[in-house]
Amino acid sequence: MIRFWPRGACKHAPYILALMMTLASPAVAVLPDEVLPDPVLEARARALSRELRCVQCQSESIDDSNAAIARDLRLLVRERLVAGDSDAEVKAYLVARYGEFVLLNPALHGANWVLWLAGPAMLLGGAGIALVTLRRKPAPEVPLSEDEAARLREILKE
Repeated sequence: MIRFWPRGACKHAPYILALMMTLASPAVAVLPDEVLPDPVLEARARALSRELRCVQCQSESIDDSNAAIARDLRLLVRERLVAGDSDAEVKAYLVARYGEFVLLNPALHGANWVLWLAGPAMLLGGAGIALVTLRRKPAPEVPLSEDEAARLREILKE
């Protein structure tokens, strides 16, 4: 048997390790009281929630976030779906309220083109600069004049 802890260590170590691994799993932010009774609407709500950004966390979808505003947004999405809105209408409603920032994948139009193309453009620009720098020929060696050689010998003697 392979031991991951020394002999004589805590006899509860395997249980502690199992507990720590369980706690390290990703949290599920959607609470049971948020779940819709209709499984089709709930599936649509979950799919939409994965596409919408938590405006507080900014790097998580509202489906993954435990922030209070994310919960409010999840409830709002479900409210709109129950009211009969399509997925596009729910997104449009949230964009009108919070701006395109609320979308994890904003549409490609207007000023967004600059944002979508800035990363690849900077990568290509950096690659071009690196290529030019690497291909640059070194400056030719110019021999020292007699005065410079004498000065160098003087400095090296000191």
